[in-house]
Amino acid sequence: MKEVSAASPVIIIGFVGGFVRHDDLIRSEVQLAARLRKEYATQAVVETFENHNGEKAHQKILAVLDANHDGTLSAAEKKNARIILYGHSWGGSELVTLARRLEKEGIPVLLTVQVDSVAKNGQNDQIIPANVAQAVNFYQADGILHGESEIRAADTARTRILGNFQFHYGAISYNCANYPWYNRIFMKAHTQIECDPKVWNQVESLIRANLSPTAPATADAAAQQTHGTQFLLTGKHSRSDLHHAEPLSFHAQGGIHEVTKLGVFFRGSGDSAASKDC
Repeated sequence: MKEVSAASPVIIIGFVGGFVRHDDLIRSEVQLAARLRKEYATQAVVETFENHNGEKAHQKILAVLDANHDGTLSAAEKKNARIILYGHSWGGSELVTLARRLEKEGIPVLLTVQVDSVAKNGQNDQIIPANVAQAVNFYQADGILHGESEIRAADTARTRILGNFQFHYGAISYNCANYPWYNRIFMKAHTQIECDPKVWNQVESLIRANLSPTAPATADAAAQQTHGTQFLLTGKHSRSDLHHAEPLSFHAQGGIHEVTKLGVFFRGSGDSAASKDC
């Protein structure tokens, strides 16, 4: 069993897209939750929700944070919150809406991960609220239905955008055999990014980095740790066109997140790094 050093359990909430059931194990986001739930059973609360059940997810978070079960969150209970939100398609949109609601309640969020996020009616999945310490966006633009290409921080001093990473599926085919036929035909690329193991390995590595014993204990600490972080790039890639490049893999070791194909390192201020193209 993995150990996590934290005053309160890490809360990991995943949102599925479309009209998918929260427990549909065909879906990568549900499989990820199952793995994390098994490995961090005593240290983390891991749940998946339909994207129309944002309020249910919200109530789950409040219940877990209410350590003394008095029905009211104290300033300390809010400050000690360690929340990670991830989702695909409409699920990506719903997680941003949930993060925005938590911001109004003074509750911080460690990390948000959007995978081919599609904005729901009346929602804004592009602007990440200031209570989020770190956010990342994975998307594709090959299909008729495709995700948000760029997320931005409402407050760049408080939120670190780790990147907007595009995946290309024009010449790559994942059969996603277990997915419904209408997904594979009418939403091919949108479905391929959902069943692409490269994408979800990166999502999982990012989440596990925040579950490690050396991870920041609070969202405020995570924000301080990433303050002053720089992208160190070599070769043809630059920060301006980073979101057009396809990442190969994302490793999380000792607080360093490395996108190997791009030669990108994310480090806290004061660290030194050398990068190379792979």
